[in-house]
Amino acid sequence: MIESALQYPYRKSFARLLAPQSFVNDMSGVKSWMEDLLEVANRNRRIDQSVHQKEIHQINKWWKELGLGEKMKFARDQPLKWYMWSMAILTNPSLSELRVELIKPISLVYIIDDIFDVHGMVDELILFTEVIKRWDYACAEQLPEYMKKCFKVLNDIANDFGKIIFEKHGWNPTRFLKHMWANLCNAFLVEFQWNASGKLPKADDYLKNGIITSGVPLVLTHLFFLMGQNIANQSMDSKKEEVQLPNIIFLIAEILRLWDDLGCAQDENQNGYDGSYVDCYLGENQGSSYQSAREHVMKLISKLWKLLNKECLSPCPSSAPFLEACVNAAKMVSLMYNYEDKRGLGLLQDHMKSLTCDHETI
Repeated sequence: MIESALQYPYRKSFARLLAPQSFVNDMSGVKSWMEDLLEVANRNRRIDQSVHQKEIHQINKWWKELGLGEKMKFARDQPLKWYMWSMAILTNPSLSELRVELIKPISLVYIIDDIFDVHGMVDELILFTEVIKRWDYACAEQLPEYMKKCFKVLNDIANDFGKIIFEKHGWNPTRFLKHMWANLCNAFLVEFQWNASGKLPKADDYLKNGIITSGVPLVLTHLFFLMGQNIANQSMDSKKEEVQLPNIIFLIAEILRLWDDLGCAQDENQNGYDGSYVDCYLGENQGSSYQSAREHVMKLISKLWKLLNKECLSPCPSSAPFLEACVNAAKMVSLMYNYEDKRGLGLLQDHMKSLTCDHETI
């Protein structure tokens, strides 16, 4: 247990995820009161399992009806993996509706990432980005069929979120959400053009753009409004596009970008390459080793965690549930993208498999 606590500090890990391994198995049968405690824990787990199984069914149904997996064979088709993010960020069983809604922007971030990294031609990507920047339906008719489908899905998701948020909180952020999608696609295009040119950008320029391409600002902005954040400060004018987002969102995005770029293995089914902060750093620091670059990145991540904790302790308008969700997102990053720590990711995968009746492979 001590070794586990040192490797997975409480602040940076999921207690509910690690408990079966580091606590339940070790303490089983020690004392009668411990057995009672384990029984309560097991009952709670069965309740959670029932909730999550219903959500997985809803998500699989939504994804199948959407048809993007069939339309885009080149893209990742992993609704269960995407649900892992939603489940980890929103741990309260009562937030079922939010978990199901949040997976929608998460899935589209992965799909659009694959369009830019794996399949899209340069002229198609430029046009696709322009269509989303202007939200131009007439211009969208010039897109390839798979991009038309993606644009339609994006439009539906943005409008649906706006409707849900307006009904719950009285403000419609649809235009701002569309603005965030445009920012994401523009950042993907910048990344694509850097790679096509064969020239490494400066590390700081890469990281600034990479914070956006992480998808974190977009996804957490959707959650920001779903949870009713900052609504009191907004006018009823749905055309307003300037919203002050909390800095914690961008800290988490930077943590994800740096962890992802440290990855020692390629992402599962993706064959594309979209650059790396490590490569840019080594390009600027000739003679530096990969190990020294890695140590530099780990120091940056440690500093970002300190800033994240400071944000949580400082007075801010964001609610405690939203801040908790943000911290959970940061915790998930180190599990999902730490390719050298197979145990953490393995626990996460085992936990997900335990939630499905037929033990579907993630």
